[in-house]
Amino acid sequence: MKNFKKQLSFFALGVCAAFQVTAQDKDNPWTIGVGINIVDVAVHGTSDFGGQIKDYLGTEDFNTLPVFSRLSVARYLDKGFTVDVAGAINSLDKIGSGDVEERTYYSLDFGARYDLNNLFGQTGWFDPYVKFGVGGAWVEDDFAAVVVPSLGFNTWLNESVGLNFESSYKNSDVFGDTNSKWGNAQYIGQQHFQHSISLIIRFGAKDTDKDGITDKKDICPQIAGKKELQGCPDIDGDGIADKDDACPELAGSKETNGCPDTDKDGVIDSKDKCPNKAGTFNGCPDTDNDGVADNVDKCPSQLGPKENNGCPWLDTDNDGVTDNVDKCIQQKGPKTNNGCPVVLTEEAKAKLGSYAKTIQFNSGKSEFKAGVAKTLDAVAAVMKEFEGVKFDVEGHSDSAGNDAKNLVLSQKRAQAVVDYLGSHGIDKSRLHAVGYGETQPIASNKTRAGRAENRRVVLKAIEK
Repeated sequence: MKNFKKQLSFFALGVCAAFQVTAQDKDNPWTIGVGINIVDVAVHGTSDFGGQIKDYLGTEDFNTLPVFSRLSVARYLDKGFTVDVAGAINSLDKIGSGDVEERTYYSLDFGARYDLNNLFGQTGWFDPYVKFGVGGAWVEDDFAAVVVPSLGFNTWLNESVGLNFESSYKNSDVFGDTNSKWGNAQYIGQQHFQHSISLIIRFGAKDTDKDGITDKKDICPQIAGKKELQGCPDIDGDGIADKDDACPELAGSKETNGCPDTDKDGVIDSKDKCPNKAGTFNGCPDTDNDGVADNVDKCPSQLGPKENNGCPWLDTDNDGVTDNVDKCIQQKGPKTNNGCPVVLTEEAKAKLGSYAKTIQFNSGKSEFKAGVAKTLDAVAAVMKEFEGVKFDVEGHSDSAGNDAKNLVLSQKRAQAVVDYLGSHGIDKSRLHAVGYGETQPIASNKTRAGRAENRRVVLKAIEK
């Protein structure tokens, strides 16, 4: 009954260990194991090596308890070395091939193991090792000190849980014979084997910020965070870790480095001049596509240059030259003269006056005499030099004949000049034909010479 209580205590301890340990990550330094052990008493001495091999391989003399009977704790140190302590309970009723009176067996071992993967390369799921330890074995009240060389391996089912298999050779020869203080334990003699199979759980990794993510996996080990962000916090809950979030307190998207972009135009709100309207000019739209954003465009629906705040330039005098380049905003003038009226020079006036005197017509008609076309071409050339200047083309006659007829004839002759010049590159809007008949003589109509002077065409610049 006493032995049964001891066995039950070991069993309870193992169950508690198995269910109270919280699994941690694969780098956890601590391992706890609970399982069963088998004691195989070697009936052959060290001088009979072959007999010991048979004892080791034989199974008919295995002593096993059908409950959790072994508890171990291991601590990884560094560079493949681990230290452990293991305690076990068993019941001996077989020695060799014979049955004996049942005796309770206890063992307690301290060992140092070396992971062979450090020599052959890590497998991740299979960890073979060699171990050397010292310990003690008790059979009822008898005690034997033993040295314990062992072979074993761990095989991992996942990052935290695995199985341990270990086989140990326990020898008390080094502490004296069976009659000595340290080597006298009934049934087991000076050599015996102990094998074990245990469920093992790794734990103990450091979690500085207490967020459930161990420091080795935690990118932000000093600040509690989320598992999906590898231990980093996300204050605004936008799925972007604060360390990578340009706006950690405002929800945003990955495309904008965690900053909000209300109008979805790719410009974050803090830099968007128009956060509620999508646009490409500092986040603002440009309705008229003039390159000036609406928020600074004084005329958002009209094309206009940036220099005029997005508005088209005015043309106050309607001369086709905008005010920004018009040197004479209140006076019409051609672009070639910066919008200012062109003033006919005295030299040009003299030329036109000279040319006009040679513009002659057939008697009583509005057709030009031969050679007049060359004169009119010269007149057109002068007028082209002073684009924008308007002219009155005046027709005059002498007093011979009917006054009314003379007025009509002078008008026709003036118009004939306008028509010619208009067909040779002079805008007719610059020319005004007017006939004065005999009303403006410049000489006496009583002489032939005087009447010849009065039959004339006058080209007069219109200056305002």
